[in-house]
Amino acid sequence: MTNHSEPTKTGRRTPAEGARPEHPKAARPKAARPKAARSRRRQVSRVVAVAAGIAAFALVAITALAPPPLPVHQSYSYSSARGALQVISVPGSAAGITVTRDDYSSTPGITTFAAGSTNRDWATLVMFLAGFPMTDSNITVMMRWMRQENGPDDWWNRNNPLNNGWGSGGGSGFGSYDTLVIAAENAAEALHSNSGYAGIVAGFAASAPTSQIEQAIWASPWASSHYANGTHWSYTPVPVYASPAGTW
Repeated sequence: MTNHSEPTKTGRRTPAEGARPEHPKAARPKAARPKAARSRRRQVSRVVAVAAGIAAFALVAITALAPPPLPVHQSYSYSSARGALQVISVPGSAAGITVTRDDYSSTPGITTFAAGSTNRDWATLVMFLAGFPMTDSNITVMMRWMRQENGPDDWWNRNNPLNNGWGSGGGSGFGSYDTLVIAAENAAEALHSNSGYAGIVAGFAASAPTSQIEQAIWASPWASSHYANGTHWSYTPVPVYASPAGTW
């Protein structure tokens, strides 16, 4: 009886006894690799190689262009309250830092006006101390007022340009002050201290027209004559005179 292979559960037959088994590779022949896949892999390899070359060249170029380190020229050491020491090294070629500061200005004060020493300076000083605007119209009225009390060429008489009795020791206004600065301080204080001078204060504070301030002066109790309600008031320009040394 011939010995045939028996069918298996999977439907395949087992090799007959004594038969030579087939080689595994022969059972699964290797599939041929497509040419397109091989070509794509070669292209990718070339791109990677080129990119690596470019990166290496860039690294060398950056290294070549980088400036050499600056030489260390000076060292500074600082110690804290706890005794810790810190050393800071500064390159010798380090440039200084230019700092731009804002412009600044100063406002005139007592020293500035005293240095001028003229009747215009004194009139401006009264405006300054009284807190009034130092405008041309305000100063013009004050200089005219000073001329009515003392002549322009001796406006510093008794260091009391306005014949102010406030603090001068002369109730009628014929007292004197030690300096023209003190006289200006008392004139400014007197204007703010007497309710009868409210119209003058309001006019100066608003830098009102000269005629408005002058009318307030005539109507006030500053002068018992009220300057003849303006009849004796002069409107010609007031000459500028400097006071003698030591009056300020």
